Amino acid sequence: MSLDELDTPFLWVDVEQLDANIQAMAAYFREAGVNWRPHTKGIKTPAVAHRILAAGALGITCAKLGEAEVMAAAGIREILIANQVVGKHKYPRLAALQRQANVLAAVDSPATLAGLSRAAQAIGVVIPLLVEVDGGMKRAGVAPGEATVALARQVNQTPGLHLAGLMAWEGHTLAVAEDERAEAIQKSVGLLVSSAEACRAAGLPVEIVSCGGSGTMTVTAHLPGISEVQAGGAVFGDATYQRWHAPTQPALFVRTVVTSRPAPDRIIVDAGWKTLPGWITPPVPLGVEDVRKVALSAEHGIVTLGSPNERVRVGDFVDFVVGYGDNTLFLHDELVGVRQGRVEAVWPVSGRGKLR
Repeated sequence: MSLDELDTPFLWVDVEQLDANIQAMAAYFREAGVNWRPHTKGIKTPAVAHRILAAGALGITCAKLGEAEVMAAAGIREILIANQVVGKHKYPRLAALQRQANVLAAVDSPATLAGLSRAAQAIGVVIPLLVEVDGGMKRAGVAPGEATVALARQVNQTPGLHLAGLMAWEGHTLAVAEDERAEAIQKSVGLLVSSAEACRAAGLPVEIVSCGGSGTMTVTAHLPGISEVQAGGAVFGDATYQRWHAPTQPALFVRTVVTSRPAPDRIIVDAGWKTLPGWITPPVPLGVEDVRKVALSAEHGIVTLGSPNERVRVGDFVDFVVGYGDNTLFLHDELVGVRQGRVEAVWPVSGRGKLR
């Protein structure tokens, strides 16, 4: 089918640009000499994850155990859950998942070790863990240095568990002024690397040192002591990652139709924040001149123009570059893959709603 034959609104990806973005990121990390384990919390689509793996990624990263289960069921065999897995319902699930894939998880407290250990030993598997270090984000993570070493030692000594390394996320640096960001990233990642060195000095095995995201990758990937980078969302090249200077171009869009032209300087389309949110960065309409503002209510997109323009009419299509993929993919059941204006695939967004 032609793209123009589909009913609106819908989420679509330019397959050729997506593949070019994936290849660009894979090449970037190869040249930097680090492994690539892209985060799929904002991708949520196994078909896209498989394209990334085919380009050379060593595995993927997920935010939730449920996402990891979806990706393992889709045949992906190397997964990091960059989050704490906590509770009597989740420990057996994580243990059972080891029979399908190598699934690492983060830990930042000894409180979970006994439960994880029992679940692993009950079915005869080993659960690999990364100790999460707080590099200044003040979210999850154990304090760097001695506290990290102490927890790593406990993991290493607990039956059924394997200390695979350390991880952190320097996401707080994205709020730092751009001319100061590189220094802030270096400081944050430095806490992770020095903690890894302290663990090794204490005789503990630290194979993996994992960090970095699409917004920090151009700095993080080049820092000594890092073994892998988790950047993933930039494969879509959305408006947020364009602002953060990721080395990719826009590939993810929502197609809308103009439903109203109530004034010469105002265009109304059939997609609001339930379809096309602007919570981090507003979406960008293509082919519309002199856009002053994009506002979103639940089911309406309001494009305000800087000067009157009646060339865009009711019934016309308007494509928007997605503002931020992480808060857009999870709103959709399907992602339409398009090549040169024609539908090539319709991929289920299988990770949607996997919150547990």
